[in-house]
Amino acid sequence: MAEDARDALQALLRSGQAARAVLADIRRLAERTGPVRLMEVCGTHTMAIRRAGIPSLLPPGVELLSGPGCPVCVTPNEVVDRAVALARSPGVCLATFGDMLRVPGSSTSLAEARAAGAEVEVVYSPLDALRLAAERTDRAVVFAGVGFETTAPTVAAALKTARARRVPNFAVLAAHKLVPPALEALLARPDLRVDGFLMPGHVSVVIGSDAYRPLVARHALPCVVAGFEPVDVLLAVRMLLAQRAEGRAAVEVEYRAVVRPGGNPHARALLDEVFRPVDSAWRGLGVIPGSGLELADDYRGLDAVARFPVEPEPTREHPGCRCGEVLVGALRPPDCALFGRACTPARPVGPCMVSSEGTCAAYHRFGG
Repeated sequence: MAEDARDALQALLRSGQAARAVLADIRRLAERTGPVRLMEVCGTHTMAIRRAGIPSLLPPGVELLSGPGCPVCVTPNEVVDRAVALARSPGVCLATFGDMLRVPGSSTSLAEARAAGAEVEVVYSPLDALRLAAERTDRAVVFAGVGFETTAPTVAAALKTARARRVPNFAVLAAHKLVPPALEALLARPDLRVDGFLMPGHVSVVIGSDAYRPLVARHALPCVVAGFEPVDVLLAVRMLLAQRAEGRAAVEVEYRAVVRPGGNPHARALLDEVFRPVDSAWRGLGVIPGSGLELADDYRGLDAVARFPVEPEPTREHPGCRCGEVLVGALRPPDCALFGRACTPARPVGPCMVSSEGTCAAYHRFGG
């Protein structure tokens, strides 16, 4: 186990009676449930689980799988290729979050394009990109809108502000994803067995725990919205095992301090105003109906695809990269022939290795 993961594990064990009691409960419940496969669908959870060495604490038969919880990772190459093409266009500045900078596209990344002369700026929020547009009136500023329901409201707020202020040189490359349709697509795969979901905390703050009730009703699958501390994850695992042991399926919330059944009504209203659902392509899952967001009619004038008809290079995947299989729990990172050899955080072949929420990056840093 990596040194920082070992330190985190020791800190967890030093946290005392609470963690030990939860682990004892997990062991007792596991004797009743038999083998169980649980999937986390949040990249932050994946990092927290690996950092704390939680899989090594669980009894045999309780298996944790990583799912499509990294928004950068599930974004297909065609979006990266289009962002690169926009950055290379005369008079265009491409603004992006830092975690998109080194994500490989079909043949290059935004970082490599910037090194070759393309104008790419790293920002910390969509409103930073809007301020950049107000300062750089000699060019168009396009913000690469990649993320789940967590970041989409901030992009919607920037779009609404740009429309109200009539900022003519601001646009968004809309590539946001919606989590609930992806879970349905996962459960439709005949090659995947999942006995429970650790639901994402940050996404659930926005959409609310009630968003998962239709999925539970259709599939009779236990779901628990979890926080991000190691003990939060262990508590969520205990709650999932308790549901399995009792023969029931429900949506429960471990992360009760911030997650409400209806989510954040203001953020949801903003999403409904600025965006509309659209079919969207996911790495590893293909095109999922209603799983993406495009700009609503009143905001189409701020759509980068409509305003800048660039020609991205033909999209292709690296033939050896297994990121798509990792994202659906069909493969663990060490089972990829490139993992830790041709593909490392310093020289990533696929987005699962370069993203700060990527499963391959978590395994490489903290061990499998």
